[in-house]
Amino acid sequence: METGKKMDGKRVLVTGTGTGIGRGVALEFAKEGAAVVLHYSHSVLGAKSAVEEILAMGGKAQAIQADFREVQPVKQLAAEALEFLGGLDVLVNNAGITINVPFEECTQEQFDIVYSVNVRGQFFLTQACLPALMETGKGAVINLSSGHAFGGMTEHSIYAGTKGAIVAYTRELALELILKGVLVNCIAPGWIFVENQRKALGDDFDTVAAGKTLPAGFIGEPRDIGRLAIFLASEESRYIIGQTVVCDGGQLAVLALTGDFRQRRKEQYGQAYVPRPKMGEKSS
Repeated sequence: METGKKMDGKRVLVTGTGTGIGRGVALEFAKEGAAVVLHYSHSVLGAKSAVEEILAMGGKAQAIQADFREVQPVKQLAAEALEFLGGLDVLVNNAGITINVPFEECTQEQFDIVYSVNVRGQFFLTQACLPALMETGKGAVINLSSGHAFGGMTEHSIYAGTKGAIVAYTRELALELILKGVLVNCIAPGWIFVENQRKALGDDFDTVAAGKTLPAGFIGEPRDIGRLAIFLASEESRYIIGQTVVCDGGQLAVLALTGDFRQRRKEQYGQAYVPRPKMGEKSS
């Protein structure tokens, strides 16, 4: 691959690359010169097609399968990734699953599976990769949370709980690992349109119209998260430690129940205390 790219010489493991955000993140790292291991659980075609894209551009990549419902496959993934890459500079903990179900209908099996994949999996994968990350003297761990960690959406009590847990443990882990030369941060994506959403919402769903409801004016893409991940994995982010960076097109910036943020407000508050011109008048 070309030299002079931001991730030249870096060895990267990205989990959950069969579809969506993970696949996009892995491709962005490869475009910047990194050698990449792409983990997948079930979506083998998506991960392997990404590997083919990376090889076609002259990069180094391999897809490795692991079921995060159990800890042993997670540890085996770490071992195989380290063997292929010859070490590790960046770990992107993206793998995760979701479910929406009313709280009173949630089962222990559903709870256990989602927490095992979303929290326990990335926890013990990071632990298994830590010695290799420490060897570099400047390793980076990037956990993926979600806007669900900060705002509620009905029927997502299990999923939201896992994403809140990731934010909390990222802060604590960052304090421990910075002492070992490893930076830890988190990304909380907002609405990023991926294949599974198209399946759920239907082919007639108008993404352009939906995007106009966001301050950004459009729905994000996996590469938007990929570019942020590259920043957090680079020397440029050396002073950012234990933070969760929200990347949501301004979704959480809009206060609920306040109307259309694009329209000027007709209400005039505080006029009894702070003089101001009436609507349509110019201030002197």
